[in-house]
Amino acid sequence: MTNEKTVAEKLLQVNAVKLNPKEPFTWASGWKSPIYCDNRKVLGYPYVRDFIKSEMCNVLFEQFPEAELFAGVATAGIAWGAMSADQLKLPFIYVRPKPKEHGLGNQIEGYYEKGMKTVIIEDLISTGKSSLQVVDVVRAAGLEVVGMVSIFNYGFEVADKACEAAGVKFISLTNYQTLISLAVEKGLVALEDQNTLLKWSQDPAGWGR
Repeated sequence: MTNEKTVAEKLLQVNAVKLNPKEPFTWASGWKSPIYCDNRKVLGYPYVRDFIKSEMCNVLFEQFPEAELFAGVATAGIAWGAMSADQLKLPFIYVRPKPKEHGLGNQIEGYYEKGMKTVIIEDLISTGKSSLQVVDVVRAAGLEVVGMVSIFNYGFEVADKACEAAGVKFISLTNYQTLISLAVEKGLVALEDQNTLLKWSQDPAGWGR
């Protein structure tokens, strides 16, 4: 299995994750958040990128040995899905948020055959809503979703329940709780802010009001 603490350390190392409980970020949903995660930054650091890719491939190989196809979620999951597919020598497709408005009007790009056992590749999971919309698209295309792997997840209960209801096993290389513990250990955030940070993940919609 993946080393959650080391993955979290790498994300902090390249500033893919920013923590600021005193001046929270605002998400597109309007939620106030003490954390901002942008795993695309990892792509600019070859050695960290290679480490994350290896960890993802280890999880894919160990947890989903039956996989026949990887599906990257556009756009942030495309690079990780393509790299993993290359490493494990499996076919790769990617899924757009909505069908193209020109050409063939595809929402799924790439070659696949119906019935293929497919793993969805994400960069992060928050509420799970957008990830599960991709699961629906892939299933509607006749593919069998055997699981989903992401680099990071926020640990929201709503995501756990939504994935369970959809019958989707999901694994993340690291998670919010591990990252916060490490940030406190490294002195990146004050110990007195730890409870504030952990409370956010329990009620992200109501936090900061």
